[in-house]
Amino acid sequence: MQRIYNYGSSLQAYGLKRLIEDSLPEAAVSFVDFRPGQPLGTAPAATTRLGRTLLKVREYNATRAPLVDKLRFFNHKRRYSRHFDQLGLPGSPVHDLDLDVQVIGSDEVFNAFQANTNVGYSRDLFGHGSPARRIVSYAASFGNTTVAKIDAAGLRGDLADDLSGFGAISVRDGNSADVVESLVGTRPAIHVDPALAYDFLRREPRIPATRRTEEPYVIVYGYSGRLGPQENRALRAHADRIGARILTFGGVQECGDRFVDADPFELLAWFRDAEAVLTDTFHGTIFSIINHVPFATLVRPSVGGGYGNEEKLGHLLATFGLQGRRLDDIGDLASLLAEPVDAGAVDAVLATERERSVEYLRTAIGSPGDPGALG
Repeated sequence: MQRIYNYGSSLQAYGLKRLIEDSLPEAAVSFVDFRPGQPLGTAPAATTRLGRTLLKVREYNATRAPLVDKLRFFNHKRRYSRHFDQLGLPGSPVHDLDLDVQVIGSDEVFNAFQANTNVGYSRDLFGHGSPARRIVSYAASFGNTTVAKIDAAGLRGDLADDLSGFGAISVRDGNSADVVESLVGTRPAIHVDPALAYDFLRREPRIPATRRTEEPYVIVYGYSGRLGPQENRALRAHADRIGARILTFGGVQECGDRFVDADPFELLAWFRDAEAVLTDTFHGTIFSIINHVPFATLVRPSVGGGYGNEEKLGHLLATFGLQGRRLDDIGDLASLLAEPVDAGAVDAVLATERERSVEYLRTAIGSPGDPGALG
């Protein structure tokens, strides 16, 4: 997912590459790209690039936000690929899979129902037809794809065949483990997302050490217009009460004072120095966790076939004992954002999970001196 115009996609891909390099210093690690497929179960207007672009423009314009912020956001998306060089991506997609080991992951690489026309249902993401000598996954996710959805779409046979060819499978949430177990009969290992497994804050020198602004601020990290009227009002009231501005990242929101266009590494510095964060995304929650910043996560269940995040966010919060950060009652927003995160407890879990991740990658990938592991 390294070419998706999204901070989470960028940082998880970069983090996984660095994690493999640190785990296996002798390995030459590079990015390869999948070929997008046709989206499944999506309205026809959204299955073409033009149709998806028009839908997105309509979505952005529907959000009540200052025009200048909408323009900033539009330019952020239009120019996002300028960050690819920072991540070590080649200028154009690479499809050469003549590899010792192909690592698939992380993010929603196993989500067969991606509405994004830049992804769609791509069997490349399941290793189909790959000439790599060994295929493994790390912290792959089915998102809100369930066994029932797979069976209804008639995909069980294809996905089971593809996953059966993996030398090792790692997923990042319980729902994904359930799906893999149903398809291949073996329960896979569960590991944390690379944005958690790789220690960005200690190992990445491109994260600015100084504050980006001296004024206090609260962050909203989420897709444009995803906050409802009550959520916007509650955050506005909280920010006014503590004398902070509301800065939006990843999308524009009605309550925002300013949309900020940052590069992926600058984003982590913005999170680090925030008074608090409100998010409804997986990686927004992760960026809050690793920075020990007070946060509240809005969990959106799937309703009427729409996209939900409950499967992956519920597991993430439970892994770190942070279920209490789930915002179910908007009346609890202010108290949640004022409550510090238990940094010691978070770091204890992180230390264990990071050790497990490195051990898995070393075993699953092997080394040039281990021909059995390389197939």
